[in-house]
Amino acid sequence: MNAMQPPIERQRAAGPGPCPTVTTARLVLRPHRMSDADAIAQSLGDFQVSRMLARVPAPYDRQDAAEWLAVATTDLNAGWAFAITAGDDVHIGCVSFEWSDGAWQLGYWLNRFYWRRGYMSEAVHAALARFLMRMPGTEIRSGIFADNPASLRVQERAGFRITGCSDLFCAARGAMVPHIETRLEPGDFRPAAPRR
Repeated sequence: MNAMQPPIERQRAAGPGPCPTVTTARLVLRPHRMSDADAIAQSLGDFQVSRMLARVPAPYDRQDAAEWLAVATTDLNAGWAFAITAGDDVHIGCVSFEWSDGAWQLGYWLNRFYWRRGYMSEAVHAALARFLMRMPGTEIRSGIFADNPASLRVQERAGFRITGCSDLFCAARGAMVPHIETRLEPGDFRPAAPRR
């Protein structure tokens, strides 16, 4: 390398800062703790949950959760990983923002026993509102497996639009799965309607 050339640096976005705590009508979104490992392992050990996520292996155990938390709870994580908690700090899921492939990516999951109650929409809206307050004008990408229409509805309610389709490897299924790519453009976020 020529001494006159600057070193090559990996592209890294300026992050939103430390993960905050966000309270909604029914939930508290807070930074993860190492003590969340058992709850995460229980939720992601359920194939009905892990099969809808690209990188989560099956089976998934406490060691997998501890390894993920070892990064998610440190400064090595440039984004946010909210623990979704309900009554008495019970860990029921996760909403995260991760810098990957040159863009901010939204990911989320919820323990199966809390599905169909509107918790995921409530958590995603609250997390997006706080993230965009810290990072205004940011484009956010996401996606869902094509056999997960409930997750697509969560994103569409928040203002995400479909941008393409492809096949993506799902670790839990051990196969390529049709995947719908989505994007939230700056200014398209739709805040949650007030709960009645």
